[in-house]
Amino acid sequence: MRVLVVDDEQGLVRALRRGLSAEGFTVDVAHDGATGLAKALVGDYDAVVLDIMLPGVHGYDVLRRLREQDVWTPVLMLSAKDGEHDVADGLDLGADDYLTKPFSFVVLVARLRALVRRQSGPRPAVLRVGDLELDPAARSVTRAGAPVDLTARELTLLEHLMRHADRVVPKLELLDHVFDTGGEDPNVVEVYVGYLRRKLGRDAVRTVRGAGYRVAG
Repeated sequence: MRVLVVDDEQGLVRALRRGLSAEGFTVDVAHDGATGLAKALVGDYDAVVLDIMLPGVHGYDVLRRLREQDVWTPVLMLSAKDGEHDVADGLDLGADDYLTKPFSFVVLVARLRALVRRQSGPRPAVLRVGDLELDPAARSVTRAGAPVDLTARELTLLEHLMRHADRVVPKLELLDHVFDTGGEDPNVVEVYVGYLRRKLGRDAVRTVRGAGYRVAG
């Protein structure tokens, strides 16, 4: 999943980027409202984490402009404010959820996953393709009933492939949604597909030459 974090607290942003990346998210960041708005308008994000008190363009204005432009990416608002009216203002403007600083990182991750699930419509509790099963909530994978130990990034790649098992997934889509392409070699997709094949079996992920990849199970 690809997430945009918009916050001017440098330390918090670094911590969020580090933690979310470890959970398998691809993370882009912006430290002011204008940059965050520009990225959110053109970026293909699964969710946006948006602070309210931002330099330049206020967080509420960023949210308002996104919705005016028919950008309906799920937005989780962050703020040091804790008044109920601040929560109401954010939700009225089109925010999907709200967390007050300081917050639990575990809760943030859970809420982000919930937002993405709701945005994409009903999703099965456990993904199944052939004899391959992935439980997104438990972050666990089995093949033919046997548990398979995957890293966070491997699991995120497999989850994206399994959620789109009805089609071939292009390499560029995987780069955008699974990997931080700003600092990654584009060949990272082939590398991680190789990791999955070693752990799941060579027939688990098929290469469709010139088109992308498809999970076979």
